[in-house]
Amino acid sequence: MKIATVATGGIGGYLAVRLTEAGHQVATIARGAHLDAIRKNGLKLEAHDGDHLVAPWIATDDTSEVGAVDAIIFGVKCGGLDAAANLCKPMLGDNTIVIPFLNGVEASDRLARILPEKNVGNGVAFISTTISAPGVISQTGEFNKFVFAERDSRPSTRIDALREAIDAAGSNAPPTDDIERELWSKFVLFSAVSGVTAAARCTIGDIMASDVLGDTFRAIIAETAALGRARGVALPGSIEADTWAFAQGLPAPMRASTAVDLEHGFSLEVDWISGAVARLSEEAGLPAPVNATIHAVLSPFKNGRG
Repeated sequence: MKIATVATGGIGGYLAVRLTEAGHQVATIARGAHLDAIRKNGLKLEAHDGDHLVAPWIATDDTSEVGAVDAIIFGVKCGGLDAAANLCKPMLGDNTIVIPFLNGVEASDRLARILPEKNVGNGVAFISTTISAPGVISQTGEFNKFVFAERDSRPSTRIDALREAIDAAGSNAPPTDDIERELWSKFVLFSAVSGVTAAARCTIGDIMASDVLGDTFRAIIAETAALGRARGVALPGSIEADTWAFAQGLPAPMRASTAVDLEHGFSLEVDWISGAVARLSEEAGLPAPVNATIHAVLSPFKNGRG
């Protein structure tokens, strides 16, 4: 397959290395020092099974050099979606599928307002990766799962082809009959982990050791799950209890990317996480006071420190 990664950050870079090793032609879209390093030294993945170094098919910041591809792995910060979506246009063919792996639950709808809807899918990633140095992607832990589908979850040969490619490359891309359920199930957890670890400048261990933070965490879970159900998502009736039980088993030092970005003065995705729950709940006539408060507390920092 011909595949592009837009951009080649933690998720895109991880899959770019795995898929290149499996023999696919992968165009890595990047910029600045990261792009320079990929061109000069290749793209390196530091993974649980060792280090992997590949020379991508194409490494560029000019998507017009790539031409039409079979699939685009779309993984950028929520605030960069519009600009990155426009970069995809020169790489679209009639059957190209663009799979977003972003935080939040609105990426697919946002993409479909910029790109032809026939080219847009939906997806959710379960992996912990980051750009640790220019040209280097580092993975924390062994878990890696990528769940994606057409926007309406119907079966399709192009989804099957990409799933088979990712599976054969040593990762995990299980089928789903309801991508919205998958997306919201993660969002119920992530909205709580993101909101509390960022607003309280704390870790999962701190949350589990504090009744007040634990209550706040569970309140966010409940608000986000109620919103998903109000929007017609078939969330399990036990998701609140299941999510809290799962959170209790997370590594104590764990924090969300939102908390890490806040610490380093980077821009925050808060408008698409706590802010999205508050905004969409208001539209649905539902209360979401805890998410709204988290959004208010973090909003002064959403543009970073420049």
